[in-house]
Amino acid sequence: MSILLISDLHLEQERPDISRAFLRFLETRAVDAQALYILGDFFEVWIGDDAITPFQRSIAQALRHLSERGTRVYLMHGNRDFLLGNAFCQEAGCTLLPDPCVIELNGERVLLMHGDSLCTQDIAYMKLRRWLRNPICQFVLRNLPLNTRQKLARKLRNESRSQTRMKASEIVDVTPEEVPRIMAAHRVRTLIHGHTHRPATHQLQVNGEAAQRIVLGDWDRQGWALQVDRQGLQQSAFELASD
Repeated sequence: MSILLISDLHLEQERPDISRAFLRFLETRAVDAQALYILGDFFEVWIGDDAITPFQRSIAQALRHLSERGTRVYLMHGNRDFLLGNAFCQEAGCTLLPDPCVIELNGERVLLMHGDSLCTQDIAYMKLRRWLRNPICQFVLRNLPLNTRQKLARKLRNESRSQTRMKASEIVDVTPEEVPRIMAAHRVRTLIHGHTHRPATHQLQVNGEAAQRIVLGDWDRQGWALQVDRQGLQQSAFELASD
């Protein structure tokens, strides 16, 4: 059996093509997999488990159905959906993973991350990230009135899009020096992450040994999935066919 890893679907009701493609993915490829790992930014925005919409609940039910058919489902926070909590995971039948997280794939230790914490040259974002991930801040956010959270989410999303367009490409990509540092700290030779929307496999050296960084693709004009099986690790794209 295979293991599948995906990231950056940014699911939202306004993009039914992506949600349809994801549901087909669950029914075709994921149902035959041993496990499915979703490495962050699963939803375009998440303002709290208590504010789940009918659309988001339908996605949770699809994951629950997949889990009940035998595929283990793992979910990691992204920068868009860092308020996803245990209530959603229980409803979806999935396990919430810490970021970073080390797992074993084909007998090898592999480091999984969303990837935003690797973008250390983006100083403004890193400051915001530390503030948003603070447990006290998250407690306050979760207890704000629903309409206040909705307004704040729209504001942060619009500011993020505007600032990303203005920043140099190297600023919003991972910091090259940070990658071998964190890989060495976790004693791994393979790192898999998303966030940058730049799917590729990068070869590098970690403590004098050959290593690789696999960047998962985002779902937009096409979908991406990394498959791990006896043949190794291979990422491929597929079209988001319209119904």
